[in-house]
Amino acid sequence: ALSNAKKIISKTKCDAVKLEGGKKIYNIVKTLTKSKIPVMGHVGLLPQSDKTFKYKGKKNSERNKILNDAKLLESAGVFSIVLECVETSLAKKVTNQISIPTIGIGASNNCDGQILVLDDLIGLNPIDVRFVKKYSNIRKEIKKAVSNYSKDVKQKKFPLKKHSY
Repeated sequence: ALSNAKKIISKTKCDAVKLEGGKKIYNIVKTLTKSKIPVMGHVGLLPQSDKTFKYKGKKNSERNKILNDAKLLESAGVFSIVLECVETSLAKKVTNQISIPTIGIGASNNCDGQILVLDDLIGLNPIDVRFVKKYSNIRKEIKKAVSNYSKDVKQKKFPLKKHSY
């Protein structure tokens, strides 16, 4: 993990790495932060490994795990934690009980900050989940533009002389 994190930072010039999980990644996070590699944590829904897309924090066992994982990650040295698809009152509890910023994605406005994937925000993805607010429908516009382009090419309306050298 240390070797890969160094490689990622070196090749991409990014400022940090983000790791999903809690107790399972504690030692990795500790190693990275001791080596001066900034780490952002991620708890709740873990899109890289979860098989199903369900919000987290309905059951007490899940709530306790998420809260404990957030505290553990904080103690390992993460500079912030993403809370993804975490139940509202749990997001508030985590945010109040740790001293580093929480960044919500589908975890209510009780987090210190928010993230929404750009492709979801502009309607490029056909994803239909509760926490995504589509501020535009670029997918529809792209489909229309490609359809118009295809039609013009087939009807020999593009390219015209003014589009050619």
